[in-house]
Amino acid sequence: MSIDAETAMTGTMPVAGKDRLDEAALETWLGENVAGYRGPLSLSRFKGGQSNPTYRLDTPGKSYVLRRKPFGDLLPSAHAVEREYRLIAGLHPTGFPVAAPYGLCEDASVIGAAFYVMELVAGRTIWDGKMPHATPQERRAVYLELADVLAQLHRIDPASVGLGDYGRPGNYFERQVARWTRQYRASETDEIAAMESLIAFLPETLPAQERSSFVHGDYRIDNLIFEADGTKALAVLDWELSTLGDPMADLAYLLMNWALPYEGRAALGGLDLGALGIPGIDEMAARYCERSGMTDVPPLDWYFAFNLFRLAGIVQGIRKRVIDGNAASAQAAEMAKQVEPLAEAAWNFARKAGA
Repeated sequence: MSIDAETAMTGTMPVAGKDRLDEAALETWLGENVAGYRGPLSLSRFKGGQSNPTYRLDTPGKSYVLRRKPFGDLLPSAHAVEREYRLIAGLHPTGFPVAAPYGLCEDASVIGAAFYVMELVAGRTIWDGKMPHATPQERRAVYLELADVLAQLHRIDPASVGLGDYGRPGNYFERQVARWTRQYRASETDEIAAMESLIAFLPETLPAQERSSFVHGDYRIDNLIFEADGTKALAVLDWELSTLGDPMADLAYLLMNWALPYEGRAALGGLDLGALGIPGIDEMAARYCERSGMTDVPPLDWYFAFNLFRLAGIVQGIRKRVIDGNAASAQAAEMAKQVEPLAEAAWNFARKAGA
């Protein structure tokens, strides 16, 4: 990752006018709903993140994180911070690495949108999958931890943490293809030939679902917080796309980074992984299988096509929010340009899968 990109994604920035919150109303709510809260409060916004705006809340004694829905008109079922909160509240008591939940506010009149407050987990976010300043041993340990934590998530029984109704467990890919087709259509601004081809191909070639578990939906290295000076994962972040479904969706989404060209973020394609100490795609798949109880990994091209199609749909939503003027991030306009390249990459994998 370039220095500029690292700077763009790391740390906080002052809260711009359109993102300002009613601090007095927020302080009142925090005092009434978050155990042990003591002001005064100061706010800043995290630079990373494209969807749900995320704030750092600092007080003399403690710091917190607040995630809210964007202001303005939203696509149906998008930005469901209430679901995120419910999931981390269910997972946290199990010892799975998530931030401690402190409170959920579904009353949009408090700050203008629903939000929740959670623990600020102190550690590091790895924005560049190459980990340029790490040793080979450290890189290897981080990536194996990445596989282990995903397997740990997929072994949790949703019913055992009161979340058996968090989603419908069957027909995951059928439902997801239909959902992201609807979301794409709802935010469509131009006709993209590759997206039209995918919308026709994916529903006709759905893989059989063999297992059901929690699905994170956006599991990649920069959505975890690791120890500042170690390789242990302290928290998995950004649960907005989570549901119950086929764990192959998460595994393929993670492994897709080995198939996409390195551009300074999570993708690793073209790097000398052996010299870097980063496990190859086969070792990552084997490690996940060993820890999750899965026997083998099916051919991945269809799953890669689906995941890139879904990403294109997500980024199309960002493009629409840029046009409408309520995008959550300063980098949103640049990201909005990626819809067509993502769609083309998805269609390339679809052709490998038999399209």
